[in-house]
Amino acid sequence: MDQRIDIQICLGSSCFARGNKRLVKVIEQYLNEQNLRHLVHFHGAHCFSSCEKGPLVKIDGKEYHQLTEDKILAILNGIFGKDAPDF
Repeated sequence: MDQRIDIQICLGSSCFARGNKRLVKVIEQYLNEQNLRHLVHFHGAHCFSSCEKGPLVKIDGKEYHQLTEDKILAILNGIFGKDAPDF
């Protein structure tokens, strides 16, 4: 049985204000443009209690801190073995 990659984005007020509002759109766009939606369970999560390290995303339980658009795209490209997409 295949298991989808779990991507949780923190939607707590601190992470949301620090950039996760934009990262939700960036991740959605990436998954759609790369035709990866069927491989991923992408969803919001409540505060991860690491506000000072935000914005945060968890991928299969691993936390990624202080994310920017470039950082999350590099992480996703590493996971999916893709070249950088044209955004």
